[in-house]
Amino acid sequence: MIEIYTDGACLGNPGPGGWAAVIFEQGDRRIVKGREDHTTNNRMEILAVVEGLKALVEPGRVTVFSDSQYLINTMTKSWKRKANLDLWEKLDAVVGRHEVTWCWVKGHDGHPMNEMADRLAVGEAKHHQDFNSYAGKFTHLNTSGEASMVDISMKPETARVAVARAQISMSRQTLVLIEANDLQKGDVISVARVAGIIAAKNTSQLIPLCHSLQLTKVALQFDMDHENNLIAIEGMAKTTAKTGVEMEAMTAVSIAALTIYDMCKSVDRSMRINNVRLVKKTGGKSGDIVLEDD
Repeated sequence: MIEIYTDGACLGNPGPGGWAAVIFEQGDRRIVKGREDHTTNNRMEILAVVEGLKALVEPGRVTVFSDSQYLINTMTKSWKRKANLDLWEKLDAVVGRHEVTWCWVKGHDGHPMNEMADRLAVGEAKHHQDFNSYAGKFTHLNTSGEASMVDISMKPETARVAVARAQISMSRQTLVLIEANDLQKGDVISVARVAGIIAAKNTSQLIPLCHSLQLTKVALQFDMDHENNLIAIEGMAKTTAKTGVEMEAMTAVSIAALTIYDMCKSVDRSMRINNVRLVKKTGGKSGDIVLEDD
């Protein structure tokens, strides 16, 4: 005999909802649960049973426990189905594989398994509600928390500029060799500059959710800091587009620093790349942002 304790919850009805099924089969306990963005309590009650029965590998004798009179009476007393017809159809399909007994339990009456199913379902609904409350801050996530490319088709094109910086520290001798253009692999700074420009132009191929931009300008500057034995790299990217160029600027300085490392690693394994950051952006809805002084 298999026992399944199910429950559904909805915050707002309609609103964010959750469902859960606690399954006891041959002495083992399993839990299946899930959530939906915009739903109703009744839909979650039905879906909990659908998913609970679908989780069973083999047909068998199953007792379903639920505190939903809507669910139990529809299945045992032939209450007329006026809504949620898609879910009733799915439920009929999975019920047909088993010998099912339906058992109503009073909600919030201290039954431990019913209480567990209730907590799980409410937890799923609250998770969705909490996510939706801050999801707008994470534009690369959809309402299910999945990675998603932002649709910028309705945004206006504006002139945009971004400036980023990075540092690569090294031994004093390595810095002198770079400045004197005396390394076996060639002109380190020139190669790093070209590498940074190429990287900026290919950012959308490197960062999965970045949009492809038509860049109007990419420039890199390299300053030798002999006091701290490092090279300070600054990169600037410009475009007129519907989205910003922050990632292009940061990609440019990152790849420039990596190129320096690659060209110098044979003489200096102590090099460190650090402090990659955006320092300024202009354009777009958010306006100008200055994070560091020039």
